[in-house]
Amino acid sequence: MSTKSTKGIWKVISASSMGTMIEWYDFYIFGSLAVVLSTKFFPSDNPTAAFLSTLATFAAGFVVRPFGALFFGRLGDIIGRKYTFMVTLMLMGGATFVMGCIPTYETIGFTAPILILILRLLQGLALGGEYGGAATYVAEHAPAGQKGYWTSWIQTTATVGLFVSLVVILATKGLLSKEAFDEWGWRVPFWVSIVMVGISYLIRKNMDESPVFAKAKAEGKTSTNPLKESFGNRYNLKFVLLALFGATMGQGVVWYTGQFYAMSFLKTVMFVEASQVETLLGIALILGTPFFVFFGWLSDKIGRKSIMMAGLLIAIIAYRPIYRAMFQTTDLALKTEIVAQTKTVPSLKEISETKTDSIYTTSKSYTDGTVAEELKTIHFENGKIMFDDKGAEKIETKITKTINDADKWMLIFLVFLQVIFVTMVYGPIAAFLVEMFPVKIRYTSMSLPYHVGNGIFGGLLPAISTFLVTTSKGTGPTPANPEYYLEGLWYPIIIAGICFVIGMIYINRKNNTLHD
Repeated sequence: MSTKSTKGIWKVISASSMGTMIEWYDFYIFGSLAVVLSTKFFPSDNPTAAFLSTLATFAAGFVVRPFGALFFGRLGDIIGRKYTFMVTLMLMGGATFVMGCIPTYETIGFTAPILILILRLLQGLALGGEYGGAATYVAEHAPAGQKGYWTSWIQTTATVGLFVSLVVILATKGLLSKEAFDEWGWRVPFWVSIVMVGISYLIRKNMDESPVFAKAKAEGKTSTNPLKESFGNRYNLKFVLLALFGATMGQGVVWYTGQFYAMSFLKTVMFVEASQVETLLGIALILGTPFFVFFGWLSDKIGRKSIMMAGLLIAIIAYRPIYRAMFQTTDLALKTEIVAQTKTVPSLKEISETKTDSIYTTSKSYTDGTVAEELKTIHFENGKIMFDDKGAEKIETKITKTINDADKWMLIFLVFLQVIFVTMVYGPIAAFLVEMFPVKIRYTSMSLPYHVGNGIFGGLLPAISTFLVTTSKGTGPTPANPEYYLEGLWYPIIIAGICFVIGMIYINRKNNTLHD
């Protein structure tokens, strides 16, 4: 490997990265459209419960990823890297396309969320096998001393996949009316994926097997039982556990805080208009993505540990001030309303023969250019107001804020800071994991801690954090806790803190052993 040139490695990077980016796109479409999907595949009588159910279904795809890592990791260490992540690509693409074809809850009832959950689990299994294959494949083509730099290109694919998903959603919304997008246009991003998957399949089909794995296979040095050698061997299991609790666990929560929770927080806690959220998040991702490569390159020079641990520590300290600033940037209580421009328009919506909704749409303008729309819905049955299970009147209030340019750029900056934390912990992680394990069990050994750290600890973050915020806020008109919006941050702060302590104590500062 020390004499290996980089000739042809860009072909390897391009083919691996494109396929991995498409798989992340497929996986992220669900999260990007979570607010819309909650109204399509779950009962609409309780929007908060529907949204939390959607987040739980989103998280289910993450929870099952370790099982995909075990199944496909074993195949990758026995059969080969190339053919294994060809299978994961087709499985992911097929599940995503079918997801865009499923009838809504109104049409087929509880069958809809069940089908969505099954497809989400298939997506999780596919992604569990994809990342380890792509990262291992690229690392095994990279020259010695440059693994951090070359594998960091694979690290950009998750963020690029999220960015592409936002672009496709924004483009679809731009081409369709609001009503058309809400009725059927939300399906288009799911359908688009099948075209990208087809192109990626043709590219990957012409790739060669990893030279390191091919050499090991020719010499009869591959493993016949990767699972037993990875997790039944106490020495190797020690490194698997260290990779999980000293690196990927913290990396996972920092990653999902900076990208997914930031998006969810802006939409469901701050009530910023969805297209504005997608636009500002997209800009922050564009600005931050080059830093994946920078920190991957830097890790070749000064080691992986110092960069990853610094990213964890800075995130732990900075999260609460950042999210406080985000919330206050659009807090209507801190703005001056132009009372003369406030307008309320009543309307009546017939739900059934016995049920009707009285809807009051109030538009408010503020001196700094912010515009807010408050939608108050009162539910009636047989002419009388309905009550929920707790005996309270069934009244829903939904606020949507359209923010001014100054606030938008402030939020872009605050999200960009979080993306930088992500690049610090995520940029070097592929090289860090690859270097920990020998060739014959590398795919299996690195995939499990990566997907447990990201799939379980990271994937559960949006649902857990949103639940903590909702619980802390309470159901009354005045929040039970004035800083309820910060409560969701305790989850990533605690997990990242534990990981930081373990990593600082047990991870060797130098690059891990180079096995090939």
